[in-house]
Amino acid sequence: MGTDRSRTINMNVKYGPKSTSVSVSPSGEIVEDSSVTLTCSSDANPPVQSYTWYKKNLVYYPSTTYMTTGPHLVFNQIKSSDTGEYYCEAWNGIKTGRSESINIDVKYKPKSTSVSVSPSGEIVEGSSVTLTCSSDANPPVQSYTWWYKKNGGHYQSMTGPHHVLNQIQSSDTGGYYCESQNEMGTDRSRTINMDVKYGPKNTSVSVSPSGEIVEGSSVTLTCSSDANPPVDKYTWYKTNGGHYQSISNQNTGPQHVYNCEAWSGIRKGRSESINIDVKYAPRNTSVSVSPSGEIVEGSSVTLTCSSDANPPVDKYTWYKKNVTSPKASGQSYSITNIISEDRGEYYCEAQNGRGSMNSTALMIIVAGKQSSVLTAASVRPDCNRDTYTALNMRTTSPDYDTLASVHPDPNSDTYTPLNMKTRSPEYDTLANVRGISH
Repeated sequence: MGTDRSRTINMNVKYGPKSTSVSVSPSGEIVEDSSVTLTCSSDANPPVQSYTWYKKNLVYYPSTTYMTTGPHLVFNQIKSSDTGEYYCEAWNGIKTGRSESINIDVKYKPKSTSVSVSPSGEIVEGSSVTLTCSSDANPPVQSYTWWYKKNGGHYQSMTGPHHVLNQIQSSDTGGYYCESQNEMGTDRSRTINMDVKYGPKNTSVSVSPSGEIVEGSSVTLTCSSDANPPVDKYTWYKTNGGHYQSISNQNTGPQHVYNCEAWSGIRKGRSESINIDVKYAPRNTSVSVSPSGEIVEGSSVTLTCSSDANPPVDKYTWYKKNVTSPKASGQSYSITNIISEDRGEYYCEAQNGRGSMNSTALMIIVAGKQSSVLTAASVRPDCNRDTYTALNMRTTSPDYDTLASVHPDPNSDTYTPLNMKTRSPEYDTLANVRGISH
């Protein structure tokens, strides 16, 4: 009889999203600040009505910048903070389909580069200090370079994430910064200033005005020292018998060796000694005589002139009072075979390049020659008179009477002593002089 065919009935099987996946455009390396699009694809019937994007551990809510209900998540100028794992969910009214996660690895050059110092706190000369360079980068920093700034110049010092300064010196004071680099570029840290503290060094004393120092002038000694922190206390010293004696600013004087001590709170620094040589005219000029004691006619005498002077006295001149012309020159003046005419007042004049000064006059008294008194054997009575022969004096002295009127003591064979007006070593008394008969 034959066949017959029915009308086609369309079977529309509904199913939820499946084979949900995420693709990235453009493909390849993702660089910061570039534009990146994530696309969610899914097989569903009916077609997917909405898409929700997720970053692992973070749901993109509608208020979020990159939230979208469409199949595309677009990053304009993608940032390093966008690095992470993303997935999408597709919904078609039947059920939800979720994609596998895809990793978005944003590459970027170093940033937030900084320098830290260890140990923290004050840096003292002689200690050890470590500078560490830190930087955020993807891929990680491949090289670190350290730079040193001083006196307007930039100098490369070393490489590596750490810059170790063993036994740091004051010369290491300055600005330091590091430069970090990866294949994406470089970044530079801010400059950190290393202020190395150190005690006084190169301590020295200067004199103002320079040149010769003359007594009575004004002189300033200045103590200079290199220190950090700056010197806050200076102490002045002068030598005293090989020892140092602390002095105040007003306790300075000529002919001393001075030095200063500087203190900055870390340690002391002492200068080399400086000699203050004050020039002055002769002073305290005086005359001494040798030998000391009585000056007898016929003897020799040496007068010596002494004076304190700087520079030393270069000329001595001798004068006798009331005599116009000088008697001699030189520090010593000798008078030989002295006679009575040499008696008088003598003084000297001391002279150097700064001036001159006269001594006080010294009185020279010349006594007669020493003579011995005759012994009793030489004192013979005059047989025809009751007076006795006078002593034969070589020099006449007003200190004694003659024996012209000396009478014998009737009760003794000794004779009356001379009547001394004053006692003199030039004569013996006659207390024990006995007469001798013819």
